[in-house]
Order: sequence, then structure tokens, then C-alpha cells
Amino acid sequence: MFLENGCPIAPTVLDRAGVLRTARAEHHFSWASGPVPPGLPVVQSWGWLFTPDGRVLVLLGPDTGSACLPGGTPEPQDHGDIAATLRRKADEEAAARHGEPLTIGHLRDNGRGRVRLAAALTRVGPARPDPATGHIYTRVLATPEQAVELFNWGPSAADQLDSIHEARQRLGIPGAARQPFTELVGPTTW
Repeated sequence: MFLENGCPIAPTVLDRAGVLRTARAEHHFSWASGPVPPGLPVVQSWGWLFTPDGRVLVLLGPDTGSACLPGGTPEPQDHGDIAATLRRKADEEAAARHGEPLTIGHLRDNGRGRVRLAAALTRVGPARPDPATGHIYTRVLATPEQAVELFNWGPSAADQLDSIHEARQRLGIPGAARQPFTELVGPTTW
């Protein structure tokens, strides 16, 4: 990388979004593969949305460059359906559509569950503001390993990554070759 006045002369999407200068939020919760046990309230539904080449969709916050998966908090209109929460949030945050999701596991956070789902990404429309925040996220494709590097998941990260790859295989999607992050700037269909 060449610098001019301390800045890259050919900045990557990570440079432009400020990812590399942003502290990663710590999420050191215990991981459990499989569905959420009865009685554990679900407070988040996030998705690993795979392209046909095995990369996943990651969102970068416009103000901080913080990285996250598409998804969020269940709302009454989701009727307790974690897949409906993911569908709604992926559309709101990333204008993304996906196939039928698989539950891959959950994190336990003080008696609450943070569910992870996996699905094949089928379409990404034009970027638009998230109605909940007004933010327009930068949408990038990364290998699952690259995505995990953007998160601070602590000791459970390796177990989560194993579950992610098991789900990818169940979906019939190949493993992704390591490559630079790719920004999705316009509509794309797979």
C-alpha cells in the first residue's frame, strides 16, 4: 500500500468506510449449535447470507465503519418467527433477499438468545436508508473467515465458524477462495 500524507492513494472499501480505525464491539457470548431451546427469549436474528461462490454479505456502518451481519430485533409484525425477522431486517438494512434460512445456532446473552441463520442470497437491490436508523450501510462481500475477522466474538468465534461452514455445505454452496472484500454498489441478482 502506498501512502500520501498518511493516507492510501488507492483506498479500499475498508479504508473508505473507516473499518480499520474502528474499535470492534465485543460480543463474547457462549455459542450453541442448533435451534434455540424452548423458553429462551430471542432478542436478535442475524443472517449469514451466502452468494453462490461462498462469500457472505457484511454491512459496514456509515458513521463508524463497524461491521455487522444483516438482521436485528424481532418486532410484533414478525409474529415470533425468527426467519421473518431476518427477511424484514435484511430488506430494510441491505435491500437484500434470500432463500429459506437454516437455523445454525445461537449465542446465550444473560438468559436471552441471539440466533444465527444461514441462507442463499438471491438479490440485492439499490442501497437505501434503513427505516429504523436512516443509515445507508456499505454492503460488502467477504469470505466467512474475513467476516469473522471484522467481529470481536472472542473464544466462541471458532465454533461459530465451524457451524457457519456446516450450514454452507447443507445449502450446497462451495467454500469461498480468499479474495479482497468486494463492495456491492448496485443491484445484483444470483
